Amino acid sequence: MTLLQHINLNSILVMLYCFVDDFLKGVFQNIRYALKRPDRNTPPLKKHNLSIAELSALAIFRFFTGHKNWKDFYRHLKTYHAADFPRLPKYGNFIEAVNVLSPLAGLMLQGFMHVFRKNTREEDPKFVDSAKLEVCGIKREFSHKVAKSLATKSKSSMGRFYGFRLHAIVNELMQILNFTITAATVDERKGLEKMWNDIFGMIIADAGYVGANWREKAASLGKHLFTAVRENMKKIMTEAQRQLLKMRQKVEIVFSVLKLRLGIQNTLPRSPLGHLARCLWCITAYQLKKFFEFLEGTGNTRVAGLLA
Repeated sequence: MTLLQHINLNSILVMLYCFVDDFLKGVFQNIRYALKRPDRNTPPLKKHNLSIAELSALAIFRFFTGHKNWKDFYRHLKTYHAADFPRLPKYGNFIEAVNVLSPLAGLMLQGFMHVFRKNTREEDPKFVDSAKLEVCGIKREFSHKVAKSLATKSKSSMGRFYGFRLHAIVNELMQILNFTITAATVDERKGLEKMWNDIFGMIIADAGYVGANWREKAASLGKHLFTAVRENMKKIMTEAQRQLLKMRQKVEIVFSVLKLRLGIQNTLPRSPLGHLARCLWCITAYQLKKFFEFLEGTGNTRVAGLLA
């Protein structure tokens, strides 16, 4: 059991704020010379009631509280954290700010994935799969307008769906090494091709990634693509290979946590940016939890101090 499971929500919120604040200070320290100073042609940006660090920490904190939507989370903040955030903006402005700050979540995700890839050995198995991200029920596909120009209809093992597809590569510790979000009709192998530039060694996948030309392409790039077989195919495998295929459940567990515990899939967002922001903040919360587990395992004193 990790230290995160031993502390209360208030302590988690403080820990998240400290982490995000330190991260932003490091980012702005590196790019401050590239930032354009306000002048007559570029006036200063509108100030918000909360700082960027506070808004970002709250966006991540929402996925630690167990609330299924932003409105319930906002009510939670108004009820239990009114003293902590007396200048909390109105609900509409809060959601708008969370969506606008979603590129910051993408920046943090790049940092997490870089650390996880760096600490995953080439000989360690990696696991790839994709999961559906519905934007509405399949019966409402023709009347749906929010993501009409981006979402598509496709088929999964659970039937047809309308929306997007989340592709991810994870390691044995269920840390996400890379991910991408595509239209639902994008082939799983095409999604893998978008992610595997910095991934080497064995990549284990299901039968959806079968293809001799893809195995050859992977081999030419220093990767070994090992897949299951389709029902109409015959193949003899060793016990070690069978055990490797059973380990592929790790990536399915990651998708289960993202969907069932963190609620990455939802039909409530009212804009394409809202759908994307929800996914990015959700994956950031998952990766941040894995990052703290990783630092806890390395005995990092700074994190121990934050959790104390």
